[in-house]
Amino acid sequence: MTDYEAARVHMVDCQLRTTDVTSHPVLSAFLTVPREAFLPEALKATAYIDEDMPVAKAASGEPRYIMEPSPLAKLVQLADVKKTDVVLEIGAGEGYAAAILSLLAGSVVALESDEALAANATQALSTLGYDNVAVVTGPLEKGYASEAPYDLIFLNGAAEEVPPALLGQLRDGGRLVAVTGNGHAARATVISREGANYSTVRYFNAAITVLPGFRKAAEFVF
Repeated sequence: MTDYEAARVHMVDCQLRTTDVTSHPVLSAFLTVPREAFLPEALKATAYIDEDMPVAKAASGEPRYIMEPSPLAKLVQLADVKKTDVVLEIGAGEGYAAAILSLLAGSVVALESDEALAANATQALSTLGYDNVAVVTGPLEKGYASEAPYDLIFLNGAAEEVPPALLGQLRDGGRLVAVTGNGHAARATVISREGANYSTVRYFNAAITVLPGFRKAAEFVF
Protein backbone atom coordinates (compact mmCIF):
# COMPACT_ATOMS: atom_id res chain seq x y z
CA MET A 1 0.00 0.00 0.00
CA THR A 2 1.33 3.44 -0.96
CA ASP A 3 2.17 5.79 1.90
CA TYR A 4 0.83 8.94 0.28
CA GLU A 5 1.73 11.22 3.17
CA ALA A 6 5.37 10.14 3.05
CA ALA A 7 5.37 10.51 -0.74
CA ARG A 8 3.97 14.03 -0.39
CA VAL A 9 6.72 15.01 2.06
CA HIS A 10 9.34 13.54 -0.29
CA MET A 11 7.86 15.53 -3.20
CA VAL A 12 8.13 18.78 -1.25
CA ASP A 13 11.64 18.07 0.04
CA CYS A 14 13.15 16.69 -3.16
CA GLN A 15 11.21 18.36 -5.98
CA LEU A 16 10.05 21.73 -4.65
CA ARG A 17 12.66 22.89 -2.14
CA THR A 18 15.44 21.89 -4.55
CA THR A 19 13.98 24.10 -7.32
CA ASP A 20 13.92 27.32 -5.28
CA VAL A 21 10.40 27.04 -3.88
CA THR A 22 10.91 28.68 -0.50
CA SER A 23 7.53 30.21 0.38
CA HIS A 24 6.25 28.55 3.56
CA PRO A 25 2.54 28.98 2.65
CA VAL A 26 3.15 27.42 -0.78
CA LEU A 27 5.14 24.50 0.65
CA SER A 28 2.45 23.99 3.29
CA ALA A 29 -0.28 23.90 0.64
CA PHE A 30 1.60 21.24 -1.37
CA LEU A 31 2.12 19.24 1.82
CA THR A 32 -1.60 19.44 2.58
CA VAL A 33 -3.39 18.74 -0.72
CA PRO A 34 -3.55 15.03 -1.66
CA ARG A 35 -2.49 14.93 -5.32
CA GLU A 36 -3.60 11.31 -5.56
CA ALA A 37 -7.22 12.36 -4.97
CA PHE A 38 -7.22 14.20 -8.30
CA LEU A 39 -5.92 11.31 -10.40
CA PRO A 40 -7.56 8.25 -11.98
CA GLU A 41 -7.27 5.11 -9.86
CA ALA A 42 -4.61 3.57 -12.11
CA LEU A 43 -2.26 6.53 -11.58
CA LYS A 44 -2.66 7.12 -7.83
CA ALA A 45 0.38 5.04 -6.87
CA THR A 46 2.63 7.30 -8.98
CA ALA A 47 0.94 10.56 -7.94
CA TYR A 48 4.11 12.18 -6.62
CA ILE A 49 6.60 11.63 -9.42
CA ASP A 50 7.83 14.90 -10.95
CA GLU A 51 6.00 14.56 -14.23
CA ASP A 52 2.82 15.77 -15.86
CA MET A 53 0.12 13.20 -15.12
CA PRO A 54 -2.51 12.48 -17.81
CA VAL A 55 -6.01 12.70 -16.36
CA ALA A 56 -8.23 12.43 -19.41
CA LYS A 57 -8.85 13.28 -23.01
CA ALA A 58 -11.15 16.26 -23.15
CA ALA A 59 -14.12 16.31 -25.51
CA SER A 60 -11.92 18.17 -28.00
CA GLY A 61 -9.67 15.09 -28.17
CA GLU A 62 -6.73 16.89 -26.59
CA PRO A 63 -5.04 15.08 -23.68
CA ARG A 64 -5.24 16.93 -20.38
CA TYR A 65 -2.71 16.75 -17.56
CA ILE A 66 -2.07 17.66 -13.97
CA MET A 67 1.04 19.84 -14.21
CA GLU A 68 4.18 18.38 -12.66
CA PRO A 69 4.71 19.63 -9.09
CA SER A 70 7.90 21.65 -9.51
CA PRO A 71 6.81 24.15 -12.19
CA LEU A 72 3.34 24.36 -10.67
CA ALA A 73 4.77 25.26 -7.27
CA LYS A 74 7.15 27.80 -8.82
CA LEU A 75 4.26 29.46 -10.66
CA VAL A 76 2.11 29.54 -7.52
CA GLN A 77 5.02 31.09 -5.61
CA LEU A 78 5.50 33.65 -8.39
CA ALA A 79 1.79 34.54 -8.17
CA ASP A 80 2.27 35.72 -4.57
CA VAL A 81 -1.31 34.77 -3.66
CA LYS A 82 -2.85 36.73 -0.79
CA LYS A 83 -5.66 35.72 1.56
CA THR A 84 -7.81 38.55 0.21
CA ASP A 85 -7.36 37.58 -3.45
CA VAL A 86 -10.21 36.57 -5.73
CA VAL A 87 -8.56 34.16 -8.18
CA LEU A 88 -9.61 32.93 -11.61
CA GLU A 89 -7.87 29.68 -12.49
CA ILE A 90 -7.90 28.85 -16.21
CA GLY A 91 -7.86 25.12 -17.01
CA ALA A 92 -9.05 23.49 -13.80
CA GLY A 93 -8.80 19.92 -15.09
CA GLU A 94 -9.51 17.60 -12.16
CA GLY A 95 -9.12 20.40 -9.59
CA TYR A 96 -5.65 19.88 -8.06
CA ALA A 97 -4.26 23.37 -8.69
CA ALA A 98 -7.56 24.91 -7.58
CA ALA A 99 -7.21 23.10 -4.26
CA ILE A 100 -3.67 24.46 -3.83
CA LEU A 101 -4.80 27.99 -4.67
CA SER A 102 -7.81 27.73 -2.34
CA LEU A 103 -5.50 27.36 0.67
CA LEU A 104 -3.73 30.60 -0.23
CA ALA A 105 -6.53 32.83 -1.59
CA GLY A 106 -9.84 34.18 -0.38
CA SER A 107 -11.82 32.48 -3.15
CA VAL A 108 -11.15 30.68 -6.42
CA VAL A 109 -13.21 30.48 -9.60
CA ALA A 110 -11.91 27.39 -11.42
CA LEU A 111 -12.76 27.49 -15.13
CA GLU A 112 -12.82 24.28 -17.17
CA SER A 113 -13.97 23.83 -20.77
CA ASP A 114 -14.68 20.10 -20.52
CA GLU A 115 -17.86 19.28 -18.60
CA ALA A 116 -16.73 15.80 -17.53
CA LEU A 117 -13.49 17.14 -16.08
CA ALA A 118 -15.40 19.97 -14.39
CA ALA A 119 -17.76 17.45 -12.79
CA ASN A 120 -14.83 15.39 -11.50
CA ALA A 121 -13.17 18.51 -10.11
CA THR A 122 -16.38 19.61 -8.38
CA GLN A 123 -16.79 16.21 -6.74
CA ALA A 124 -13.17 15.93 -5.59
CA LEU A 125 -13.03 19.48 -4.21
CA SER A 126 -16.36 19.07 -2.42
CA THR A 127 -15.39 15.70 -0.93
CA LEU A 128 -12.15 17.15 0.43
CA GLY A 129 -13.84 20.26 1.82
CA TYR A 130 -12.33 22.97 -0.40
CA ASP A 131 -15.48 25.03 -0.15
CA ASN A 132 -14.05 28.37 -1.31
CA VAL A 133 -13.71 27.03 -4.88
CA ALA A 134 -16.45 27.31 -7.50
CA VAL A 135 -15.92 25.19 -10.63
CA VAL A 136 -17.48 26.75 -13.74
CA THR A 137 -17.50 25.72 -17.40
CA GLY A 138 -16.83 27.67 -20.57
CA PRO A 139 -14.17 28.34 -23.22
CA LEU A 140 -10.86 28.80 -21.41
CA GLU A 141 -9.60 31.58 -23.65
CA LYS A 142 -12.64 33.76 -22.86
CA GLY A 143 -12.19 33.66 -19.09
CA TYR A 144 -15.23 34.10 -16.85
CA ALA A 145 -16.37 37.70 -17.08
CA SER A 146 -19.48 37.35 -14.92
CA GLU A 147 -17.36 37.08 -11.74
CA ALA A 148 -14.70 39.63 -12.79
CA PRO A 149 -12.68 41.57 -11.85
CA TYR A 150 -10.03 39.26 -10.39
CA ASP A 151 -6.96 40.03 -8.31
CA LEU A 152 -5.16 37.10 -9.92
CA ILE A 153 -5.71 35.13 -13.11
CA PHE A 154 -3.66 31.91 -13.02
CA LEU A 155 -3.20 29.82 -16.17
CA ASN A 156 -2.85 26.15 -15.25
CA GLY A 157 -0.91 25.41 -18.43
CA ALA A 158 0.99 27.29 -21.11
CA ALA A 159 -0.27 29.92 -23.56
CA GLU A 160 1.39 30.67 -26.88
CA GLU A 161 -0.30 34.05 -26.52
CA VAL A 162 -2.57 35.60 -23.87
CA PRO A 163 -6.00 36.69 -25.19
CA PRO A 164 -6.86 40.35 -24.51
CA ALA A 165 -10.23 39.21 -23.12
CA LEU A 166 -8.44 37.79 -20.07
CA LEU A 167 -6.47 40.94 -19.35
CA GLY A 168 -9.69 42.93 -19.33
CA GLN A 169 -10.94 40.77 -16.44
CA LEU A 170 -8.11 41.84 -14.13
CA ARG A 171 -8.80 44.26 -11.31
CA ASP A 172 -6.75 47.46 -11.33
CA GLY A 173 -3.57 46.36 -9.55
CA GLY A 174 -4.19 42.71 -10.43
CA ARG A 175 -1.87 40.31 -12.24
CA LEU A 176 -2.00 37.38 -14.62
CA VAL A 177 0.48 34.52 -14.20
CA ALA A 178 1.17 32.13 -17.07
CA VAL A 179 3.86 30.31 -18.97
CA THR A 180 4.01 32.04 -22.35
CA GLY A 181 5.75 31.01 -25.54
CA ASN A 182 6.67 27.71 -27.15
CA GLY A 183 8.43 24.59 -25.91
CA HIS A 184 11.67 24.98 -23.98
CA ALA A 185 11.82 28.69 -24.86
CA ALA A 186 8.58 29.38 -22.96
CA ARG A 187 8.91 31.44 -19.79
CA ALA A 188 6.93 32.10 -16.64
CA THR A 189 5.36 35.51 -17.11
CA VAL A 190 3.56 38.02 -14.92
CA ILE A 191 1.35 40.63 -16.60
CA SER A 192 0.27 43.38 -14.18
CA ARG A 193 -2.50 45.91 -14.66
CA GLU A 194 -2.21 49.53 -13.58
CA GLY A 195 -5.27 51.43 -14.77
CA ALA A 196 -5.43 51.12 -18.55
CA ASN A 197 -1.78 50.03 -18.76
CA TYR A 198 -0.24 46.56 -18.61
CA SER A 199 3.35 45.64 -17.86
CA THR A 200 5.02 42.30 -18.53
CA VAL A 201 7.91 40.70 -16.65
CA ARG A 202 9.34 37.32 -17.67
CA TYR A 203 11.04 34.94 -15.25
CA PHE A 204 12.23 31.31 -15.44
CA ASN A 205 11.95 28.90 -18.37
CA ALA A 206 9.25 26.24 -18.15
CA ALA A 207 8.23 23.71 -20.80
CA ILE A 208 4.64 22.73 -20.00
CA THR A 209 1.61 21.68 -22.01
CA VAL A 210 -0.34 24.40 -23.86
CA LEU A 211 -3.95 24.78 -22.73
CA PRO A 212 -6.77 24.24 -25.25
CA GLY A 213 -7.63 27.53 -26.91
CA PHE A 214 -4.25 29.13 -26.22
CA ARG A 215 -2.35 28.28 -29.36
CA LYS A 216 -1.40 31.13 -31.66
CA ALA A 217 -3.58 31.43 -34.74
CA ALA A 218 -1.90 30.12 -37.89
CA GLU A 219 -0.27 32.86 -39.91
CA PHE A 220 -0.55 32.86 -43.68
CA VAL A 221 2.56 33.66 -45.67
CA PHE A 222 2.16 34.94 -49.22
